[in-house]
Amino acid sequence: MSRVVYVNGRFRPHRNAMVHVEDRGYQLADGVYEVCEVRDGRLVDQRRHTERLLRSLAELRIPLPLPLAALDVVLHETVRRNRVTDGLVYVQVTRGVARRDHGFPPAGTRPSLVVSARRTDREQNERLAAAGVAVVTLAETRWARVDIKSISLLPNVLAKQAAREQGAREAWFVDRNGYVTEGASSNAWIVTGAGAVVTRPVGPDILRGISREVVKDALAAEGLTFEERPFTVAEALQAREAFLTAASQIVMPVVRIDGRPIGGGRPGPVAAALRRSFHAHAELS
Repeated sequence: MSRVVYVNGRFRPHRNAMVHVEDRGYQLADGVYEVCEVRDGRLVDQRRHTERLLRSLAELRIPLPLPLAALDVVLHETVRRNRVTDGLVYVQVTRGVARRDHGFPPAGTRPSLVVSARRTDREQNERLAAAGVAVVTLAETRWARVDIKSISLLPNVLAKQAAREQGAREAWFVDRNGYVTEGASSNAWIVTGAGAVVTRPVGPDILRGISREVVKDALAAEGLTFEERPFTVAEALQAREAFLTAASQIVMPVVRIDGRPIGGGRPGPVAAALRRSFHAHAELS
């Protein structure tokens, strides 16, 4: 079955899903996006993703182009039409189509909305988690407001490619003080030798990951020690465990950082337990 994409009010075949050449997302990266997990045909944490989408739009002064109730219908219908049982749904809103100019377009310019969905292989992801993944560290090169989920992702693209060229799955950005900020498409975590689970506090220098918030709930439910503070690469290399979180990865154990094994080079029990219990603490709709 061919894929279907929602583009500005219409469902179109994937091969014909297009936006105008002067869409500001295409020319200026002037827009935001969200990626939501689909599990057993249901959206995972849709409420939180929608709240974050609205926050990003407000920060960039872009209005949502349709009511929230209508967006809910579009999201679920896109999943249904693509027959996605396990996968991801992608939402992108840009400032719309206008003559290219760095300043905002005329008042009344309608924002553009694209929604797509695709399947993922749950069994393959579980095999990946059972083995664990490698990450590399890179100097932070992104703009100062990565808390806004902007479609301007060129530093992330270059970081992902650098990771792939070194045989790793993810890159962790490191700030000028030597502290890990987050991954190119994930939040970064470690488990200390004392058993504390650590991740960087939210702020303008990281994205408030939805999976991050779910893991915080899981940690509280399990009675595990949680520390919201920066950690250095050196501390990560000495950690008992490391893992990353993202909608596409849930909780993914990290077994190597810059080629050096973490926790004996095998996924640890904390990350494995959090992965197993993740959806018990998430919202399904």
